[in-house]
Amino acid sequence: MREVEVVVVGAGQAGLSSAYHLRRAGLEPDRDFVVLDHSPAPGGAWQFRWPSLTYGKVHGMHALPGMELTGADPARASSEVIGEYFARYERTFSLRVRRPVDVRAVREGPGGRLLVESSDGTWATRALISATGTWDRPFWPRYRGQETFRGRQLHTAQYPGPEAFAGQRVVVVGGGASGTQHLLEIAPYAAATTWVTRRPPVFREGPFDEEAGRAAVALVEERVRQGLPPRSVVSVTGLPLNDAIRRGLADGVLDRQPMFDRITPDGVEWEDGRKVAADVILWATGFRPAVDHLTPLRLREPGGGIRVEGTRAVADPRVHLVGYGPSASTVGANRAGRAAVRDIGRLLAREEPAVA
Repeated sequence: MREVEVVVVGAGQAGLSSAYHLRRAGLEPDRDFVVLDHSPAPGGAWQFRWPSLTYGKVHGMHALPGMELTGADPARASSEVIGEYFARYERTFSLRVRRPVDVRAVREGPGGRLLVESSDGTWATRALISATGTWDRPFWPRYRGQETFRGRQLHTAQYPGPEAFAGQRVVVVGGGASGTQHLLEIAPYAAATTWVTRRPPVFREGPFDEEAGRAAVALVEERVRQGLPPRSVVSVTGLPLNDAIRRGLADGVLDRQPMFDRITPDGVEWEDGRKVAADVILWATGFRPAVDHLTPLRLREPGGGIRVEGTRAVADPRVHLVGYGPSASTVGANRAGRAAVRDIGRLLAREEPAVA
């Protein structure tokens, strides 16, 4: 067992931002804090994005604190551009991320410390920053007859790019940014596409200014204060009505259908008897926070979420969730990393032994 002041779990935007601010606060990597990341390489969830998601198509990518991302080729895959940027960032600030390391559980330990059990051994820490994001927990809805479908089902997390759907009949499920992006990409290749969502999509016109952003974040923040599972910021802002979306609406690709009632061996079916044949069902149904490693601490509220004030878990002030709920955006993760480190600094100072 090794002892440190802080363990950071995850090295995506939230984890690297937190590690940067820990260094700024005077803590040294390996001696005072460690960053544990289960991914094989730098880049967080970005390294797993589909090849057709070029850097020019990325919405809302905000630079990490202390180092801008400049001169990137918009035609290059975002996984390459951002992966290289994260790697350069880790080297520049000597963050010494340990990978691949799987964090299995966080438990109560001796002397008021937390025990972080991982494939790299056990760490005893005075504070924990959980920056694990959502990519590892794709949400798969369950529908009647799903197990009978003879075609292929896959999630956004497994999306291989549009060419893989050439000549196939594809049902895309989900009204978020990923669902519309997938649909617009796949349509020129597929034999047919069908778009279904649980609720009618909301399209947002005009600029998304700072005031609108604050209002959206406030809605998500209120949910986590109540201990409810967080919704994404995008889910409360609506879809930006850009040129690609307008074309999709005009040419009928974005012709939204209500959610089907059952899945059949050959496709999907509605209660009124209408059927659509399908070779593929693509679930663009989002992700859930990857917080299973915190289960032994019993932080979950009856509503299913973890109640958070700022970044601090209300049930345990030693635990901070960065990139959770209102801080799930890249700019939100930067701010939350700074706030978490400031709060942890106060916690560590209070626990220092009194000087005689």
